[in-house]
Amino acid sequence: MVSDTEAEVDPPRALRADARRNYDKLVEAARAAFREHGAQASLDDIAKRAGVGPGTLYRHFPTRDDLIGAVMRDWTARVDAAADAVIASGLEPREALAEWFDRFVADIGVYRGAAAKVASAMDDEASPIHHKCQVLVGANDKVLAHIADRGALRDGVDSREVMRLVSGAAGAADQAGLGPDATRPMLDIVIAGILRTPAAS
Repeated sequence: MVSDTEAEVDPPRALRADARRNYDKLVEAARAAFREHGAQASLDDIAKRAGVGPGTLYRHFPTRDDLIGAVMRDWTARVDAAADAVIASGLEPREALAEWFDRFVADIGVYRGAAAKVASAMDDEASPIHHKCQVLVGANDKVLAHIADRGALRDGVDSREVMRLVSGAAGAADQAGLGPDATRPMLDIVIAGILRTPAAS
């Protein structure tokens, strides 16, 4: 079922052909601008890249988060597929979590500033990207449930709290300009904290 906030950021089905073209051009221009300049890229610059006026941009996307939500449309499918791939990989729990958290950080940090946007929208039902964040919540739930089914997850581990920790690591890496190798020690601490300690032989 599509939520009200989800409907706000997906293209209305009744758009005329010219309006739909403008919508698509704005989304593609935003995707390029966010890659180059982060989530705070100039909206006026995005409108210029798309070859439309600012008024056209704001008619389709009243807020920056509405535009970010539209850019994230294909992101939700990719996140869910990544969780399924980790579960099907046959990796041992520690390696599976490392692979999942690496993908998690890469996906929510795809644009500079995106990790902070996702983290803040996770619990904000009024946010235009809240629904998409729930896809990430569900994907994380699946992976942790898989680890728990294998008897490797500590009792009492809360999936949403784990997401907040990993999102925090992603945000810190984003702000400091850290690459995957420098982010790994933070993720390893999270992994060590949620996995059961192997029994002594």
